[in-house]
Amino acid sequence: METKNQLMLRKPVSMFEEDMKKSGLHRVLGKWGLTSMGIGAIIGAGIFVLTGLAAKNYAGPALALSFIFAGFGCAFAALCYAEFASILPVEGSAYAYSYATMGELFAWIIGWDLILEYAMASASVAVGWSAYLGKLLSLFGIKLPLWLMHDSRTAAGIVKEATEKGTLDSLSNHYSSLDLPNFLGSAFAVNLPAFLIMLVVTAILCKGIKESASVNNIMVVLKVAVVIFVIVVGAFYINPENWFPFIPERVIDKDGVGHFGLVGVISGASYVFFAYIGFDSVSTQAGEAKDPQKDVPFAIIASLIFCTILYILVSLVLTGMVRYSDIDISAPIASAFTSKGLNFAALIISIAAVAGLTSVLLVMVLGQTRVFYAMAKDGLLPPMFSSIHEKFKTPVKTTVLTGTIVALVSAFTPIDDIAKLVNIGTLLAFVMVCASVWIMRYKEPDKVRHFKTPAIAFVATGGIVCNLGMMLSLEWVNWARLFIWLGIGVVVYFLYSKKHSKLAQYVKDNPDMKY
Repeated sequence: METKNQLMLRKPVSMFEEDMKKSGLHRVLGKWGLTSMGIGAIIGAGIFVLTGLAAKNYAGPALALSFIFAGFGCAFAALCYAEFASILPVEGSAYAYSYATMGELFAWIIGWDLILEYAMASASVAVGWSAYLGKLLSLFGIKLPLWLMHDSRTAAGIVKEATEKGTLDSLSNHYSSLDLPNFLGSAFAVNLPAFLIMLVVTAILCKGIKESASVNNIMVVLKVAVVIFVIVVGAFYINPENWFPFIPERVIDKDGVGHFGLVGVISGASYVFFAYIGFDSVSTQAGEAKDPQKDVPFAIIASLIFCTILYILVSLVLTGMVRYSDIDISAPIASAFTSKGLNFAALIISIAAVAGLTSVLLVMVLGQTRVFYAMAKDGLLPPMFSSIHEKFKTPVKTTVLTGTIVALVSAFTPIDDIAKLVNIGTLLAFVMVCASVWIMRYKEPDKVRHFKTPAIAFVATGGIVCNLGMMLSLEWVNWARLFIWLGIGVVVYFLYSKKHSKLAQYVKDNPDMKY
């Protein structure tokens, strides 16, 4: 087969349907189980951690507008995801959708991009989990050394900032020691809690999807209750003066990076956008849904609407309780209540954050392994990634490999670097899905759709414009890292994936079939 033809070769829907029949995964997730998975993935590091970063450095009190803008971009994408999930209820999410509409090379690029998205999302959540665990332990008077709670760069930065501000004594109240041990001539630090929680999550996911869903459901109930608690109790401590000016004046820092103003609101949206990542992971679990054509679209839309309402309310409470310039970016919500003397509330929030972020980790790592599984089934990755454990009926080898890599990344990488990679990768996937569903509508208009995106021209265009706009608002270094990762992916495709493509072999065996 000519290279050009294979690169543009689309996987027929009939092949996806054959794959569904041969899937070794257990179909145990119902409508509300999938919705819970979506909520479990959405409410996490974005609201408990990155709200502080977005408000303090980019949007100010207009954080609520950032959530609304990001929510619109996600809503458009969610409608497109829902239609695709009703047509192709298989593992792989945007990867599978691109394969059916835009060809093998585009599908590979999106699949490779999703691998980065889910891995980095999991790592950043693990780092956020560690920060809230430290906050929780400190409320009980338990302190760990600085070098066991952060990566080397973050730990050194914390000490440097405290030294410059003369707050080392205050910092000592949070850690048993501020000294960083020397390893091979350099200061050494490791985020041990982040590393360990990843190993625990990996073990749970190896055991089975039903057990993972049960753990997730308990944690979802807990963190939703606490988010509502934050909104209700926090509303009594809002100072309306903190909301003015609602959109702070635009400023450019010494590094040439812009902050605040209308552009800052969009930049803030590109960061809090991380808070919405999760609804798309519902589509990666279609292979384990009881009635995927109906339940997956419902779960995607229901989880997104529910969480968007909570996000807007929490952002207004946070920026109303604390002046945006004084927000603590490591644990913003818990710190806001501590600043008001509400230590009991900070305790409740920290407990919920630790539990809530655990559920996010479960769903994110689960999504990662299912993308690997889908790509391996198509021959684009080695067969080990599609092997299913005989007893647990889960891809144990892939889960262990993924969990180990994410554990190492979370242990040694700063959260801001990780989060930036997640956002741009996810935004790219959303743009591709919005374009793909429109193409599918044109190429296969008669295909049965159990859910049909309304006003497809408006929704798809809106999704492309909103998500591409957020991508363009990110700093150039994010684009550089994305292109490097995709460049590596293209090399892997031509060295391995193209030669082992099962679709290419299928075409050779069925030359008269339309693709």
